[in-house]
Amino acid sequence: MVYWPTKDNNIAGRSAALSAMEDTTKSARPRVGLFVTCLVDLFRPSIGFAAVKLLQDAGCEVEVPHMQTCCGQPAYNSGDAEDARALARQVIAAFESYDYVVAPSGSCTGMLKVHYPRLFATDVPWLQRATTLAERCYELLSFMTDVLGVHKTNASFERTVTYHDSCSGLRELGIHEQPRKLLAGVAGLRLSEMEEASACCGFGGTFCVKYPEISGRMVGDKRASIEASGAATVLGGDLGCLLNIAGALKRSGSAVSTYHAAEVLAGMTDKPAIGEGEGPT
Repeated sequence: MVYWPTKDNNIAGRSAALSAMEDTTKSARPRVGLFVTCLVDLFRPSIGFAAVKLLQDAGCEVEVPHMQTCCGQPAYNSGDAEDARALARQVIAAFESYDYVVAPSGSCTGMLKVHYPRLFATDVPWLQRATTLAERCYELLSFMTDVLGVHKTNASFERTVTYHDSCSGLRELGIHEQPRKLLAGVAGLRLSEMEEASACCGFGGTFCVKYPEISGRMVGDKRASIEASGAATVLGGDLGCLLNIAGALKRSGSAVSTYHAAEVLAGMTDKPAIGEGEGPT
């Protein structure tokens, strides 16, 4: 079951359905709060729907709290600890009742899991709440493999792909083999590893705004590695990286398409790829 209304097109807004209703049925299934992320909500809602499908298929009860906000990472990375803490309190309050908190993003998960406790290092009551939440936070693909024990979905994708490891997912959360194990079970999918798959794409949230020339060079190198792999599609686990990569591919006239790995694993690639059929990325 997912508590998700259909009234408006905003993912977080859809979560209010049934929130006022008392659920009289008891379930032994893990109760998961889906942290949608701002980018998914605003730019690629299909990733959110893919996450819901994957979690439900794995036996979870999924809810999308309508009180969730930005995780606060942009403020935190810009040195605005006060606003970051205000957003963190909102997120903690919205999600602390769930068995698990899952996000289709290593970057946002890293903020909740690694940086929230640091934000409240001198505030004991909130430090306890942040630490308790952090212990239950997982990135989507690692949650499926490491917690739920899922190693195969029923998806098919007749294409050669390459995979980009995002910085936060890899370096803060240790996510590397998990998406590859899941992709290995997709019928027809062939993985062609690019050189320096773990190299930063240059997005880095506010980094690409502060240092556009450096960021542009980094994503240019990433684009070249992707194209050299011979893959028709590049996959990843963070939409920020994928939007940046898709933009570089599109501007160069490349035919390589871009999807979030969750979309492929859920069999939800009927929509245009990231950056296709849209304005300049």
